[in-house]
Amino acid sequence: MTAEDKIDTRKIELVMQLRKRGISDPRVLAALERTPRDVFVPDQFEEQAYDDHALPIECGQTISQPFVVAFMTQALGVGPRMKVLEVGTGSGYQAAVLARLCRRVYSLERYRTLLSQAEARFRALDLTNITTKTGDGTKGWPEQAPFDRIIVTAAAESVPDELIHQLKIDGWMIIPVGRSVEDQTLMRIKKTEDGLTQEPLLPVRFVPLVAGRPNEA
Repeated sequence: MTAEDKIDTRKIELVMQLRKRGISDPRVLAALERTPRDVFVPDQFEEQAYDDHALPIECGQTISQPFVVAFMTQALGVGPRMKVLEVGTGSGYQAAVLARLCRRVYSLERYRTLLSQAEARFRALDLTNITTKTGDGTKGWPEQAPFDRIIVTAAAESVPDELIHQLKIDGWMIIPVGRSVEDQTLMRIKKTEDGLTQEPLLPVRFVPLVAGRPNEA
């Protein structure tokens, strides 16, 4: 069996595992199967790329476990004509999955190092519908607002008002909320003409969402 065959086998095994854990949207499963997670992890963790757990990346950040990526993507309810804001590019894995499901992804990252690496991966995979920049994730991307969907891949103590303002009416946001790592809940927020509805989905553990100027290192 070649190295490529081994990766394909492990990828299929992962998708089957995700199905058993309740990921049922065929578009989400297909997007995960088509996105090579081994490209997004540091070289020393390549053997663990298709294990269902988070892995460390540079700048003290992590690449989320595949189940969490799949769960958040499915909960986001992304359609093919939608414009999506991602707060926290990280390795680029979540953006790459979303790019196969929507019209365009706008992805913000605080660390220039991480963003440069993610951009190189997007080019290598010919993902041309992802637009990126460094910035303060709590401020969103007002120049490109409003968004059909917003996904935040770092935990906020409370939902940033700026992100709510940048969400379309009938838009959805998925965001981890909690004051400590031990007390985070993944929330789905829906914006309607009458206000907001908030639905707790899953206990999670994410790095904190940091406000302020981006780190250009």
